[in-house]
This record gives sequence, C-alpha cells and structure tokens, in this order.
Amino acid sequence: MQLYSTKQQQQFVDLKEAVLRGLPPDNGLYMPEFIPRLSTNFITNLSNYSFPELSFEVAQALIGDSIPSFELKTIVHEAINFPAPVVKLSDQFGILELFHGPSLAFKDFGARFMARLMSYFNRDNDQELVILVATSGDTGGAVAAGFYDTPGIQVVILYPSGKVSPLQEKQLTTLGKNITALEVQGTFDDCQALVKQAFLDQDLIKNIRLSSANSINIARLIPQSFYYFEAYKQLETKLPVVFTVPSGNFGNLTAGLIAQKMGLPIHHFVAATNANDVVPVYLNTGDYLPKPSVRTISNAMDVGNPSNFARMQDLYGSTWNIIKDEISGFSYNDTQTKEGLKEVYDRFNYIIDPHGAVGFLAAKAYLEHNPNTFHVILETAHPSKFIQDVENILKIKVDIPQRLAELADKKKEATLVDTSFSTFKDWLISNY
Repeated sequence: MQLYSTKQQQQFVDLKEAVLRGLPPDNGLYMPEFIPRLSTNFITNLSNYSFPELSFEVAQALIGDSIPSFELKTIVHEAINFPAPVVKLSDQFGILELFHGPSLAFKDFGARFMARLMSYFNRDNDQELVILVATSGDTGGAVAAGFYDTPGIQVVILYPSGKVSPLQEKQLTTLGKNITALEVQGTFDDCQALVKQAFLDQDLIKNIRLSSANSINIARLIPQSFYYFEAYKQLETKLPVVFTVPSGNFGNLTAGLIAQKMGLPIHHFVAATNANDVVPVYLNTGDYLPKPSVRTISNAMDVGNPSNFARMQDLYGSTWNIIKDEISGFSYNDTQTKEGLKEVYDRFNYIIDPHGAVGFLAAKAYLEHNPNTFHVILETAHPSKFIQDVENILKIKVDIPQRLAELADKKKEATLVDTSFSTFKDWLISNY
C-alpha cells in the first residue's frame, strides 16, 4: 500500500510511515494511491461472512502486501470483536448501533485497530512512540481504551475544558499508566491546531517520535469503512440505501465514501451536522468557509474546520458539482436536536443520543424529497454518555452500562494548559 499527501500527489510513502508519522510534513493528509474495487461476488455474498471476516477482506484489499496476511487477520479479529447491529425502526429508517465497544462509541473500531497496527509497526523500535490526539468527546475515550497499557506507546489526549460530558471526561482522565490527559482552556479546534502544529515543529520531530490517533491518521479510516459493509449485509430492503452520518471532523463519512468507491452500492450520503455547519453550507453553496466552532449538546461534532474535508475533496478532485451530487448536507441547532430526540422516542420507542438525533432529522429531511429510499442512521455513541441531556429532554431514566457507570467515582487526573503552542511544546519536551 502506497500513500500520498493531499497536498503533494507525486511523492509516496508506505503504510508504516503513514501510520507512524500520522501527518505528512506538508500538513496534508495521507490518502491511498488507489482505492481497490472489491468483486461483485464478494458484495453479493456479504451475508456469508462474519463481521471480522468481511473486515479482513476489506482491510486486505486496501492494505495489500504491507502486512503479512496472517498478521493482518490477527489484528482485525482482535480489534473487531464486538457487533455493529442495525436496528430497524420502520420500513425506511434503520439505526446502525456503533456503541457496543469498550468506550461505547464508534471510535472504538478505529482506535482498537490503530493500536494493534501501530504496535505491530513499532515492535522493533526501542524509542517510545508518543501518540497525540485531540478530542471533542468520544475520540479520547476510545483511544485511551484502545491504547491502554500498550508497550512502547505513550498517549497524550488534548480536550477542551468544560466542553465534554462528565462521563466522557472520566473516560479519558482516569486510566493512568501510559494515558495522559491535557485539559485545554479553549475549543476542540484549538486542541486540533496544537496537535497539527506539533507535527510540523522540527525540534519536536527530531527529539520525540510523534504520531496521531485522530482521524487525520489513515489507520483510523480503514477500520471505519468496515461497518458500512457490515450494515449493508444486514439490510433486507430493496430500496436504494442512503447512509446518514452525524459529522464533526468528517472521518466517519470519508470512510463511507471509501467503502462506496470499493464497490459497496451506497445510493447516497447525508452529512448531518449541528450548528457547526461549514460542510453543509459548502454542499449547498460551493463556498467552504471555516469558522470557530460553537458549543452544542452534540459536542463530538463541535468542529469548525473539519480536517477530513481535504480527503473528501481529494476523492472527488475538488469538484463541487460532483461532491454535492454524492452528498447532501443538513444542519440543526440544539432546539431542533432536542425535538428530534423526542420524536425518535415517541415514534419508535428508541432512545437515541443527541448526535444520532441530528442524523435522524437530516435523514427525515432528505426523505421528504427522495421518498423511495432506505436510511441507515449512524448512532455514534450510547445515549448514557450524554445522560443529563437525554434524561432532561425525554423525562425518563436512562440505564448506564456497567463499564461506564464504574467511572463515576474514579478520580480525574488532567493537566490544565492554555492554547499557546509554546506551552504545549515545553510540556512535551519536559515529559518525553
């Protein structure tokens, strides 16, 4: 597998360099030299494969001979060891539940795969690998769980102070060992900017082996494509299938686009955002205008300048007319999100989280003008991770899974830092 930067398509690196480096030196994003197309026979017979088995087939097609087949199979089967069921709400709506992993969020798929992939590539190196990750909510907890106690790897998680839910914060601040949390006095965009700048700083690069676990790392996108195939496998509808994706940094949707280009017959994508509507505005007008993120109750999507937009453009040659034909965009404020959450519960007796509620509203909006379609809405996190909002909105008691409930009494351990890069750089140098 050879990869290039979205800013420099003439120079290639192998998978090991792309994964361990995380970000190209030119501040682009790594993309595969080409996206292979899976056989029609494989797509037609998806039901014959277990989730880990089909995931291995997809991974092997993408990765090729970069990793021996038996090693890759072990990585995939260890990482993808929990289900991704589609819950049918009606003849036109289904919910793809992506919260059955250790941290109760879809990021578990990417984090667990990435941790094992990095561990494989890092096994012959004596110098520690330091993983930097910015989180707006779920990424931090998934990465913390995925990389916890992995030999030779240290993880530094940057999260915006006061802008993640209490249980989300406990997931990334209570593990200890090789997991360190930095509480940044700013927004997610500030956290992401610090991580990106670190990869461009020559002093840091010379002295510390840095990599990233955000969706800027190609190792996150590869496994996120797996569950699109798994979802499609479970569908019984004959209607054209639309995937509606609650979106923040747009890694999840980009993974779906890759699955589509590999041959999965996805009719259309719907990008669903909260008030941070940069991409829906672009899809509707052709103008991409990044702006500071604003806080919402669907906090994992509070991103004002989505990194993976560069990959979306790369997939379509930066052609707005083509992109808007493939993807529709809708955005909703908190008031609308609350109403969407209520509607799902009242109509289908299903408890959805705020991010999924945004997805439901977008799917419903697309369905109004495209009635003969079936919508798979990605439910990216368990509603109990946002228990205060969900219980206040629905006026019901939400059960908390044991692995999340047991975090409530654990002590938070985090270092408070400002948004200046010099502060962050000094901290890294003094600690690693």
